[in-house]
Amino acid sequence: MRIAKIETYIAGNPWKNWLFAKVLTDEGVYGVGEGTLNYFGKTVETAIHELEPLVLGMDPFQIETMTQRLVRDVYSDGGQIHMCAVAAIEIACWDIIGKAANQPVYNLWGGRCHQKLRAYANGWYRGPRTPESFAEKAKIVAGRGYTALKFDPFGNAWRTLSRDDFDLSIDIVRAVRDAVGDSVDLLIEAHSRFNVATAVEVARRLEPMRPAWFEEPVAHTNIAAMVEVARRSPVPIATGESFSTKQQFAELLKHEAVSILQPEPLNLGGLFATRKIADMVDAHYGVIAPHSAQGPVCSAACVQLNASLPNFFIHEIFDEFNEPWEKEIVIHPVEVVNGYIEIPERPGLGIDLNLEEIARHPYRQENYLPLFKPGWERRSRQGA
Repeated sequence: MRIAKIETYIAGNPWKNWLFAKVLTDEGVYGVGEGTLNYFGKTVETAIHELEPLVLGMDPFQIETMTQRLVRDVYSDGGQIHMCAVAAIEIACWDIIGKAANQPVYNLWGGRCHQKLRAYANGWYRGPRTPESFAEKAKIVAGRGYTALKFDPFGNAWRTLSRDDFDLSIDIVRAVRDAVGDSVDLLIEAHSRFNVATAVEVARRLEPMRPAWFEEPVAHTNIAAMVEVARRSPVPIATGESFSTKQQFAELLKHEAVSILQPEPLNLGGLFATRKIADMVDAHYGVIAPHSAQGPVCSAACVQLNASLPNFFIHEIFDEFNEPWEKEIVIHPVEVVNGYIEIPERPGLGIDLNLEEIARHPYRQENYLPLFKPGWERRSRQGA
């Protein structure tokens, strides 16, 4: 079996264009992958086709050799853009391998470690940035069986917060805690907004609400700053979604300060690299909560990954809080029932693309999540 062609498709979700790849072989078996990267849908798509000649004619089973050819051999550090393009191809190849073996991908990595996967809701708080709005929506989501909710209460803050914004942010978290009670975990997202002093002050104010984690309080590019926050914070710190190499994880882990790691398979070049990083984390007694706020193919890929991880912690779900047509652009999308994901037994990723439905939602340049623009929480179409 040899790789014969790579096709790409973009679905224009208003808050982020989703980029999908389809790797075809000379034996008719094909696989699907994803390379979504917020603002850079067309850029990553171009990178996939620039890399395509390097894998044409290759055996899709040769994941390690293929990854070396796509990453090492081009001798260029393209960061997340480069690795998302590699991931789109690599994930599709795992889909092919699973289909050829008639096995779900997790059975190719040691098998299934969990009967079902606990999920947390993200993206559920679309609307105004008020305690009342967040609390009302949190009750609805908790009522659907979710036992963990993630949200960013910090508006468009960057580096610091005004006193009024600081108090409003804490009031929002307190309102959500009061709305859902103590049995639901709160995961507080910061989107790399703060400097060290502000992050520590926020963490201390959050402590009475007992959040399960405080995510990405400072930029991932300064590991020393992340470690300092983690050592001074009374709330566990979660990070890792923006890393694009295993060396960055190794640098962070050696400090033994962060034990909740969030590798993003797309930013890391695919599933196998992420699987190996999860084992590195396990060696440091850490747990894995992969970042999965992209499209539905990434969600399905993360299900395969998480099913195989002994140190899996919780699975991110954005899918239920996107546009209603998301469930139509893939066949057999990930489903959450009472806050948990049932692990599929279908071969490969267990899904397929609905190309006709994708074509109904074209790419738009204004489709991205503008996290430093006032009112981004409303997630209305940019430029509309």
